[in-house]
Amino acid sequence: MNKPALEGGNPVRMTLLSFSPPDIQNDEIESVISVLKSKWITTGKKCAEFQRALSSYTGARHAVVLNSATAGLFLSLKIAGIKEGDEIITTPYTFAASVNVIIHTGAKPVFADIEEDTFSISPEEIIKKITHNTRAIIPVHFAGHPVDIDAICEIAKHHNLTIIEDAAHAIGAEYKGKKIGNGEQKSVFSFHAVKNLTTAEGGAVTTNDDDFAGQLKLYSLHGQTKDAYSKLLVGGWKYDIAVPGYKFNMTDIQAAIGIEQLKRLDENRKKRALIAKQYSDLLKKYNFVKTPEAKKEITHGWHLYPVIIDFSRLKTDRDTFISALGAENISSNVHFIPVHTMSYYRNNFGYKPLDFPRAYNTYLNEISLPIYPQMSRNDIDDVKEAISKLFTFYKK
Repeated sequence: MNKPALEGGNPVRMTLLSFSPPDIQNDEIESVISVLKSKWITTGKKCAEFQRALSSYTGARHAVVLNSATAGLFLSLKIAGIKEGDEIITTPYTFAASVNVIIHTGAKPVFADIEEDTFSISPEEIIKKITHNTRAIIPVHFAGHPVDIDAICEIAKHHNLTIIEDAAHAIGAEYKGKKIGNGEQKSVFSFHAVKNLTTAEGGAVTTNDDDFAGQLKLYSLHGQTKDAYSKLLVGGWKYDIAVPGYKFNMTDIQAAIGIEQLKRLDENRKKRALIAKQYSDLLKKYNFVKTPEAKKEITHGWHLYPVIIDFSRLKTDRDTFISALGAENISSNVHFIPVHTMSYYRNNFGYKPLDFPRAYNTYLNEISLPIYPQMSRNDIDDVKEAISKLFTFYKK
């Protein structure tokens, strides 16, 4: 039997396949150089151009670019009037930023368990968590698969709740023929280095609400009634501080990257979808593996390719399997360690792992495989070969 490298065999490939490197091409480099040469590198014309491009792409009336999705989530909660004593329902199966921002407003995060197929928050579980203190819901489009937006909107409408979509994974994804970001609710995108569209660090909020967009812009840069570029214009030095705002603005350097990234976004999403199909075609042959699928009327963003493996059917555990993949020079990851198991949330709210059994059991058996548009045919084949090799070796 062909041993995995971890057991003394030869690895599938000689060099490490990265998990999720950014897709930076010459157009981004030239665009950044142009901004640097312009001598205006902070918030200015490029940010305005990027906002217009995002608005056009998503179909939303407004897009406001910021220094992170975390800033977008926090500001969206603040502008919505969330305060101490309020409760916000969200998923435990997400990165901590989705929940930390609730703490920063003084509100209480309330977790609702996930669906077993999409790993996104369950509408049925949301209903169970609503109290007279509930003010908002933050659903997360996990891995780029949109949540059941219509069902969640019905719940929110019935209970007069605000919805703020955490769309950090979902730029380019669609729900019933509409881009994520073009709905009645606010959508918050991440442009972190590993995302499908990157500005190195950064984010944006899309909305069709004129007043909300204006408040976002005001709060994102100290509460100034004019941005720095406007103040440079002749006679533009006068401004006011209308609210005690924050320093959450994006720079033109970041926006220059994002403008070029957006041009390739749909093409790159299709490449990700093709990689996902090749993985699924292989993994469906194994009855102890659950592959991710797109539900009807969904266009998956494929930010992640999360696989659920029943390790009781193998002579190994999840952590050893990840190490074995690494020894084969294939990077992988886990998405996510549930937030309710993190020490802050355990210690302050008394959560136990099985309080949300679907989220916790998904975490125990999940592995994310590399999926990004620069992967070559050989890269994809190497991942498939390494997986097959390990399944053969560790099968009971």
